[in-house]
Amino acid sequence: MDSLFEQIEEWLCGLLITGIMNNMTGVYDLVNQRVGEITTWVGTTPENFAPEVFTLIKNLSENVIMPIAGIVLTFIACYELIQLVISHNNLANFETWIFFKWIFKTFLAVELISNTFNICMAVFDVAQYVVEQSGGIITQSTAIDASALATMQATLETYEFGILIDLFILTFLCKFLIEILATIIFVIVYARMIEIYMMVSLAPIPFATFGNKEQSMMGQNYVRSLIAIGLQGFLIMVCVGIYAVLIQNVAFSEDIEVSIFSAMGYTVLLAFSLFKSGTIAKSILHAH
Repeated sequence: MDSLFEQIEEWLCGLLITGIMNNMTGVYDLVNQRVGEITTWVGTTPENFAPEVFTLIKNLSENVIMPIAGIVLTFIACYELIQLVISHNNLANFETWIFFKWIFKTFLAVELISNTFNICMAVFDVAQYVVEQSGGIITQSTAIDASALATMQATLETYEFGILIDLFILTFLCKFLIEILATIIFVIVYARMIEIYMMVSLAPIPFATFGNKEQSMMGQNYVRSLIAIGLQGFLIMVCVGIYAVLIQNVAFSEDIEVSIFSAMGYTVLLAFSLFKSGTIAKSILHAH
């Protein structure tokens, strides 16, 4: 009878070990897939990311926002001309060269809003180059090493039935939480691209403010924000590189519970870091 119970317990232990290993390998395969796709996502320009959406945004910007930017530019050009005329001691020292200066500044402002999309795409072309270069340096895998998992399985085979039940429940919860985190990673990266599309759609309006020194603060802040969201892709790659190093240092040979919590904690840290990447990029460039 004791032999029968031992065989049943051994069979149940085998099922639990198999379940634990499936939970661990499956869940981190998902995270590794999501993290591996980040390089492709953040290294894609808005034009190539979703061509149909890009065409829609471009048409809206050129046909809806551009006329509004033209009105803004007209107002600013008139305001600039008045400022130039009255700036010389209320017409007491009037000079004709200020009209050439005004014409030149207005010409530059018109050229800026006429080539808004080209300027914006140039920013993201540079950002794409930076991301691709960093992707060539960050080559370490974000997957848990296969030898570590093999060591974990060997360690599990020495555990008793009660401990295996606890570990199975723990890895099941870990799998559920990390699947949520994998979705969050997907949302963060896609939300960045949607933010880019929204910013680019309104680009002509802030670009129209460069015709006047006082009003150009809007345009300068917009350009800083545009560069920041482009460089956010580089910070995302830095986060992935840090995660890859940390996850490779997790050892499952001794205390498996601590190792599982460490791996899950690093994944939570990755998601949190991705959330903060946009704020950090804007703070570096002093963008609001």
